[in-house]
Amino acid sequence: MTYKPTTLAARAGEHAKETPSRPLVEPIYQNTVFAFDDLDHMEQVFSEQTPSNGGIYYRFNTPNHLTLEGALAALEKTEDAVCAASGMAAIAAALQAVLQQGDHLIADQQAYGGTYTLLTQELPRWGIEVTLLDITDAEAVEQAITPRTRLIHVESLTNPLMTTVNFPALIELAHSKGVLVSVDNTFATPALFRPAEHGADLVSHSLSKYLSGHSNALGGALAGRKDLIQQARLRLIRQGATLSAFDAWITLQGLKTLGLRMRAHTHNAQAVADVLSNHPRVAAVYHPGLGDHPQFDLAADLFPDGFAGMLSFELRGDLNTFIRRLQGKIPLAPSLADVNTTLSYPWTTSHRSLSEQRKLELGIRPSLLRLSVGIEDIEDILDDLEDALNH
Repeated sequence: MTYKPTTLAARAGEHAKETPSRPLVEPIYQNTVFAFDDLDHMEQVFSEQTPSNGGIYYRFNTPNHLTLEGALAALEKTEDAVCAASGMAAIAAALQAVLQQGDHLIADQQAYGGTYTLLTQELPRWGIEVTLLDITDAEAVEQAITPRTRLIHVESLTNPLMTTVNFPALIELAHSKGVLVSVDNTFATPALFRPAEHGADLVSHSLSKYLSGHSNALGGALAGRKDLIQQARLRLIRQGATLSAFDAWITLQGLKTLGLRMRAHTHNAQAVADVLSNHPRVAAVYHPGLGDHPQFDLAADLFPDGFAGMLSFELRGDLNTFIRRLQGKIPLAPSLADVNTTLSYPWTTSHRSLSEQRKLELGIRPSLLRLSVGIEDIEDILDDLEDALNH
């Protein structure tokens, strides 16, 4: 059939022919909707009776989303995974998948500032009671569990003080009481720690951090039991909080080098922690690989391959002078996990929404800096830090 130019332009590429070869790297599927052969085919896909490698609608999935979700489930060793528009969207979906009005949640008081705000300001509006406590205190956790407790939310390594918890014991306690456990595994990544292997029911990530690794993608992910992921997926779709195909594709590219990057991050962060802990201008260093860390032995057992690239330290003297000395070398940036080393100030960034009193109670002081150690040559990182510290 011969079509007019307007029709040919509108339908250009719509029915691209298959080629004898295939792309080595998955292409971006930026189209917002997919076509079906007939009503039966559409119903089969929508009801999930057949695999949907071609996607449905951008908000539901695309091949890029499906590939990334499959990779994340495999990495975390879970039944399923779903992508979200951000790490916070993934955590919110995890909570909504489990909790409803009248339920009770227990969470670590050391939770990331954004999570802390979600738990303390938004969940009460949903009619959900929240108890924040020291998650490392097993007796306090057990006493806090009530008949209405449905979920315990923790982080594999906390932001910014790098604490952890005895996950096997915590999860065993929770499950013995009929309570599920959700773990934010952003800092550790499945390259270093897999909470589901210890029995965690849900595992969340900010894809914007180590999984993508280059500060060029925004997204989140949730992995876990298939029934829970299905509930989370429905919430994300209904609330329009799903990931873009472009960010899924970018994350897939970064994910290919996760293992290599995490080994470099881990090695460099340990070396930086060792040096900073012996510098006269540094009052304290928070890193699980240091012998004076309160959970040194537990962390070594849980994370035999290391603790990723994060650490925090308290500085004696003027912070701004130190920060300015680093400009052009180690930038001040309110995020983390880039291949380049970056510095952050939790007091006014990640924990900005907390009151001064609450921050101090949690050990987050105005003298605290968080360092995301990159994969550069370790001698160069140390030279930059020592130059700024010694002036």
